[in-house]
Amino acid sequence: MKKEIQSIIQKIEEVNSGQPWFGKPVFSILEEVNTKKVYHRPNDTDHSMIELLYHMITWADFTLKRIEKDPDMDLAAFEKMDWRLINPKVHAWEKGLAEFRSIQKKIVIALKKKDDTFLKEIVDFRKYSYRFLLHGMIEHNIYHIGQIAYLNKMQA
Repeated sequence: MKKEIQSIIQKIEEVNSGQPWFGKPVFSILEEVNTKKVYHRPNDTDHSMIELLYHMITWADFTLKRIEKDPDMDLAAFEKMDWRLINPKVHAWEKGLAEFRSIQKKIVIALKKKDDTFLKEIVDFRKYSYRFLLHGMIEHNIYHIGQIAYLNKMQA
């Protein structure tokens, strides 16, 4: 049975590019960002929009690698990348946006190959199920897109 998997896929797509209840979808908000301001850190202490985007990329990629059961990318590899030092020559907004879109698409493709029993399995390096991980990734993206939207509006 794939009823719950289909529901999760639908939610990912709705949040990213559909018509989510909370307002504009994630991809639309990311596309509207003033790229001249993405490296600015409010109060010189809070995260910049580019830092938030790459943080979202890190944990979306963690989700993908866990679904794929990739043995080379363990939890320590992702923790090391989390809140990485941003180098404008390496971490460009458009590049990050393309990477985030690609990972989200790969997650959906990978989930289409699964059935609902997969959701009960325990995630490698964690003590929770794939159901919890996938819903958490969706919530994580919503949380941080709110921060990015606020920062973008604040710096307009």
